[in-house]
Amino acid sequence: MCTPELYNREMTIPISRFRQQCLTLLEHLEREGITITKRGRPIARVLPVRRDNSDMVGSLKGKLIMRGNILSTGDRWDAES
Repeated sequence: MCTPELYNREMTIPISRFRQQCLTLLEHLEREGITITKRGRPIARVLPVRRDNSDMVGSLKGKLIMRGNILSTGDRWDAES
């Protein structure tokens, strides 16, 4: 069972708790990761694998429609005045 404290951003937990709840903790692993302690001293840090953003490049190609002049401010103006 996942307790609300598992959703804290910076998490430090004893190794005994990590052993008991490993799968749940990994399913809810935040970007900051988890510091595992033994007798109050940090011994390990679990971090999520960094996602490669290259798959995002071009992912919206053909899905957006540009209407009108996207560079226009929308206001008409005269350079002479």
